[in-house]
Amino acid sequence: MLRSRKMRLGDLALEAGLITEEQLQHVLTVQKETKKPLGSILIDYGFISEPQLIELLGKHLDIPHVNLSRVEIDPAVATSIPLDLARRYRVIPIKKEGKRLTLAMVDPMNVEALDSAALFTGCDVRPVIAGDSSICNLIEQYYGIKESVEKVRESENVYHIRSMGSENVLRQKDSVEEEPIVRLVNSIILRAVIEEASDIHLEPQGDGLRVRLRIDGILQELFSPPKNIQPQIISRIKIMASMDISEKRLPQDGRVLFTAGNKKINLRVSTLPTIFGEKVVLRLLNREKIVVPLDSLGFNPIDFKVFETIIKANSGMILVCGPTGCGKSTTLYSTLNYLNSKEKNIITVEDPVEYHLKGINQVQVNLKTGLTFSRALRTILRQDPNIIMVGEIRDLETAQIATRAALTGHLVFSTLHTNDAVRAITRLLDMGVEDYLLVSSVVGIVAQRLIRLICPHCKEEHRPLEEEKKLYLFYSDSDILPKFFKGTGCSYCNHTGYKGRTAVQEILFLSEELKKLILERTTPDEILQFIRIKKNNTLQQEGMKRAAEGITSISEVIRVTFQGSLGG
Repeated sequence: MLRSRKMRLGDLALEAGLITEEQLQHVLTVQKETKKPLGSILIDYGFISEPQLIELLGKHLDIPHVNLSRVEIDPAVATSIPLDLARRYRVIPIKKEGKRLTLAMVDPMNVEALDSAALFTGCDVRPVIAGDSSICNLIEQYYGIKESVEKVRESENVYHIRSMGSENVLRQKDSVEEEPIVRLVNSIILRAVIEEASDIHLEPQGDGLRVRLRIDGILQELFSPPKNIQPQIISRIKIMASMDISEKRLPQDGRVLFTAGNKKINLRVSTLPTIFGEKVVLRLLNREKIVVPLDSLGFNPIDFKVFETIIKANSGMILVCGPTGCGKSTTLYSTLNYLNSKEKNIITVEDPVEYHLKGINQVQVNLKTGLTFSRALRTILRQDPNIIMVGEIRDLETAQIATRAALTGHLVFSTLHTNDAVRAITRLLDMGVEDYLLVSSVVGIVAQRLIRLICPHCKEEHRPLEEEKKLYLFYSDSDILPKFFKGTGCSYCNHTGYKGRTAVQEILFLSEELKKLILERTTPDEILQFIRIKKNNTLQQEGMKRAAEGITSISEVIRVTFQGSLGG
């Protein structure tokens, strides 16, 4: 069908007025040198956009366009052509029915690519149009790690660790950038970036190395490379993070700046000695996600106005509470970024500093040198600050200094590891903070959780269990059950039924009535009852609203907001 077409993709783009003759000649020269598909070159140079290319091809060719995120792909089919062929032509097989192979392509007019795929598979190849980035992501997903592991196996005897004075380096005969172990580690990190994972876990086991990604708060196994290449993988990561690869008995911390396409990803690396070797966790810190607009933090409209009001106070303490991984750092960084101006001196003390904020003075806690939260905070108070952020209140001394700072004209932000806003009050009192100091300094408390969003591609109506119905009705203002939904699982969401997360929050504003209850040492349950009477939204109520809106499932709300919480 395509062989009979005289017009090439470049001619089509020229005729449609999307590119000039000069641009066409330039990309044809580049194609001759690089052998890359013309469509990819046009996109890479910014001459046309991916949607324009798809629309152009769809208009002139009787070839369908597919959204690869909605397609179930058998890994055996996806890898039925060689990796070099897939990468060279930007193609990937997505379906096989008998002797008919469906091939996703950036440029379906590339006859050479079609012929090569047909020759290798022995199938009748049917092209479909797909986006360049989608195809490249799938190629990396299905081929990248597998290829790298095989290359490491082939050359595992070539590697050795050599000490060079005070430095330890991984050596191989060829350039370090060409080493299979380098490509393998890069493939793991790139896969984590593609999957939007927050952490990479490399866990030594008795019979291998388990690699898992934390995606949307849940750990998912990626693959298990052979035990014999475990030392090479760990050493490579330690080299990247400027760690001592000869030290395997003590924990170490490091950082890596990783480039993935046009993204700069900061990796925070931590090692921990275990009985089977060093366990490594890499935390992925993406500025686009850790510093977001204030109105993108997930607050409902009413709570957002309350939050915006309390952070504009001239003094006082604002606490953000929740377990590890609930988005406290994102809320604090986004708030500081919102408040940052040339007129304000903002200083933070953190452990660790997760991301560098331009124009803000950030201090890293260093226990080895005695620079603790409390010691740093004392010094910060002599630095004429307007706003102070304390990464976490861990002890009475830090709590007392932060409280006094809030009482002496400073706006103080900090975090506490508590299940809800009410427990933040009791936690500070249990630490030994005087109740009169607490009610005089604390302006507001935000407790939050991250809940997973239902995958839009496999979303369907769901009939809740009886217990789920009871909980919804108890925490909802309505007596009528809405329609609930869940995800059935598809390739787009890695068969989890969820894709992405959003925050749910409860805001406790310390009104005069609430301060009186605190001074009277009212129990947490009684304070919670007071909050409900005043129609303040709790985490559970906010979560149930999201379930009623159909953006998350009721089981996800129960899993995230009821665990260890009051009233749940």
